[in-house]
Formats: sequence, C-alpha cells, structure tokens
Amino acid sequence: MNLDDELIKRFIEPNPHNPGADEARIARYGVPVWAVIGYLQAVGGDEECVARDYELPIEAVGAAIAYYRHHQKIIDARIDSNLPLPA
Repeated sequence: MNLDDELIKRFIEPNPHNPGADEARIARYGVPVWAVIGYLQAVGGDEECVARDYELPIEAVGAAIAYYRHHQKIIDARIDSNLPLPA
C-alpha cells in the first residue's frame, strides 16, 4: 500500500447520507473532500491554510488531495456545480 492509499484509508470515508465518490468526506470531521479541494484551489494550494481554516490535521488535507487524484473528474464536476452562475 502506498502513502496515498494509507492516507485515504485513514482519513476519507463515504458520506452515509449521500453516497458517491463526489460526496466523500474527512472522517471524524465531516468536511467534504470537494470543499477541501475547492478551497485549496482558492487559496493557491496553501495546504496549511486549508488545514487551519477547516481545523483539520495537515495529513487530512493530504488525504483529500490523494483522494482527488483518484477521482479528479467527478470532484471537479462537484466543485463546478457549486460555482455561481455568471450574471
């Protein structure tokens, strides 16, 4: 098992109320992976800022990134669905 797989196993869980890869969340914190990744993109990739602002261990942010690498298309679509429509 590689480091990505270990982080995912340790920190990522399915959302029991909304199944699907795009609804996975940080275990024990309930923060959706798509929200972590969207915020990470908004703050220019600053993992420490994401960890601090969401009150997550830095390893949980790393797990979200690892999970994103495996499910990039579906998570990008989920993030896009939350963007405001142009005026």
